[in-house]
Amino acid sequence: MTPTLTIFLILSAALFCIGLLAALSRRHAIFILIGIDLMLAAANVNFVAFWRFSPEPAQPTGVIVAIFSIAIAAAEAAVGLALVIAVYRHYRTTNVDKLNQLKG
Repeated sequence: MTPTLTIFLILSAALFCIGLLAALSRRHAIFILIGIDLMLAAANVNFVAFWRFSPEPAQPTGVIVAIFSIAIAAAEAAVGLALVIAVYRHYRTTNVDKLNQLKG
């Protein structure tokens, strides 16, 4: 079976839905960050798939955009984990429902 654009789009949609479900339904900050990373991975699959199945895939623009997106995801994970560690040290929990004291 030859991979087609439709297969990659279905895979990307499934990854995005799983990431959205994880980001919206979980109570712990780590799982929310994992959900956001899954959604970024789904976007990367779309970038590379549309680049690969374009009529003239001469310049690797989709791959370059995916690499920048991976760098942004790494920075997001680093900042997010630093915030989670700081909140955990202060409140001794990563449950986002119990962090109502952060409201300004």
